[in-house]
Amino acid sequence: MTNSVSGTLIVGASQAGLQIASSLREFGDTDPIVLVGNEDVAPYQRPPLSKAYLTGKATAESLSFRSPDWYAGKGIELRLSTHIQHLELDGPSSGSGAAITSTGEKIPFGRLALAVGGSPRRLAIPGADLDGVCVLRDMTQADDLRRRLDAAFNVVVIGGGFIGLEAAAAARAAGKDVTVVDVADRLLGRAVAPEVSAFYLAAHRRRGTQVLLSAAIEAIEGNDQNRVTGVRLGDGTVLPADVVLVGVGLVANTDLAAGLGLEIDRGIVVDALARTSNPNIVAAGDCTTLPHPLTGEGRYRIESVQNAVAQAQIAAATLVGRPQGPAAVPWFWSDQADLKLQIAGLSNGYDHVVVRGEPDEEQFSVLYYAAGRLIAIDAINAPRDYMAVRKLLGTGGSIPAELAGDTNVPLRDLAAAVTV
Repeated sequence: MTNSVSGTLIVGASQAGLQIASSLREFGDTDPIVLVGNEDVAPYQRPPLSKAYLTGKATAESLSFRSPDWYAGKGIELRLSTHIQHLELDGPSSGSGAAITSTGEKIPFGRLALAVGGSPRRLAIPGADLDGVCVLRDMTQADDLRRRLDAAFNVVVIGGGFIGLEAAAAARAAGKDVTVVDVADRLLGRAVAPEVSAFYLAAHRRRGTQVLLSAAIEAIEGNDQNRVTGVRLGDGTVLPADVVLVGVGLVANTDLAAGLGLEIDRGIVVDALARTSNPNIVAAGDCTTLPHPLTGEGRYRIESVQNAVAQAQIAAATLVGRPQGPAAVPWFWSDQADLKLQIAGLSNGYDHVVVRGEPDEEQFSVLYYAAGRLIAIDAINAPRDYMAVRKLLGTGGSIPAELAGDTNVPLRDLAAAVTV
């Protein structure tokens, strides 16, 4: 790619956006960098918003990635509270051009990186816009939800995914009456095996959370002040609610990319080098659809810190023409009450699982296999299993399924015995 005196514009002051800027400097790039974000705060960690931040165990300051002096020291211009309305390229296949802000300002760029993340999916049902119906993606929304939870008695969480269950656990730990409602027939259905779904269903119920599955959600009800009072299900049941948290997934922000004519498939389509369908433009993070990091096959949406960081490093390397290193094993974690789930690998396409340990003891692992080969692990309060498999996947190794369930032998020993 050809550098320009106008430098690099990174749209999205996200984890991926900050990592692109940081990596450019680490790679020796000295061109100007402008990092633009919609929010009025500098880039910060998002995962704790539904965990430690919601429970008050983390502060806004503790979530910030860098001090203000760091940006100045690195020659990175951080533009906050700035909304990019659209992007203009110098030519159809060019990587240079200008960004137009909502105030009409033009920001020129010689190179462009998109790290625009995603937005919470909204419900298309009556009452979805009532006061007290919340989503959770950014710090402002987390502050609002935390304030509302402090005064609430009854909390309804719509959606049995990671965000919903993490927030439900936080609300329950604070003594609230919590109900989780999902239209699916199991929790975390798109992410984990039925064995893990069944465990989390039982675990949340043990901790006092009511969980309703295969439940049609008809409407959110409110009072004369347009404030939420309950959630009405398809069978006519009304669940009382002072706060409703909607956690039904993330929609990739693709408007800017679509405006440039880039290929979109549930996200901005990129290749293994983080290049979009215009190879002079890169993208990284939750906004992208990418090939499997290890096999290079298929198209995946990977919403995780690890992917945001790894893909951003690759994007920066692509911008400066730096050779690539080996791909990283995807990993993810979720804290729900005192349950720590650690995932390594991608379980898509698995045909067999091995349960290692006893789920009732709340310390076990589930290993995923495809055609006899280990492809992923879900470890609940079992960090040694997680680390052993994560390391093994990075070397291309496997563990025979018939041996993996033997808890008398540490997985690291089984992994060490495998010939790659």
